[in-house]
Amino acid sequence: MKGLFLSRFRDAASSPAAGSVPSGGVLAIRDTPQAVAGGIAIGIFFGLTPLIGVKTLLSLFFAWLTGCNLVAAVVSCSLHDIALPLMPLLYLWQYDLGCWLLSHPHEFPPSLVHLHLGGHAWRSWTTFLTIGRPLLAGSLLCATPMALISYLVTRFIIVRYRRKHPNQP
Repeated sequence: MKGLFLSRFRDAASSPAAGSVPSGGVLAIRDTPQAVAGGIAIGIFFGLTPLIGVKTLLSLFFAWLTGCNLVAAVVSCSLHDIALPLMPLLYLWQYDLGCWLLSHPHEFPPSLVHLHLGGHAWRSWTTFLTIGRPLLAGSLLCATPMALISYLVTRFIIVRYRRKHPNQP
């Protein structure tokens, strides 16, 4: 059983959709520039959402679904770990933006510091719906342009690099 799993894993890891990353990093991934840039854009998109625990799985699924590079998607989704100390500030900004977007007339929310929620309230579905919905809306609003910009910039860089270095992968 163990050998069957490992052989399937090796086959999946060596497939063109998974790509292979030699020491050159993202520029050396052996896939089309569109697939690599798409994988990076998908990873950046899900990396900026507050979906802790399922970001990597969602980026893998959507990269596989769209035919983008799986390695690029996972690597770029994990890049937010570098800025982990800053993520609460980013989530607060996304929450404020989401509250402003979902409110009619548009207004910014009251401070989360003044909510006085206990430990049990943070695990409640009502708290999730009142705070989670604006947070998700704000994160989608932030993640969409960042993913588009990362796609365009990455594709430009890869195409330019491959034109200058035609003999390298």
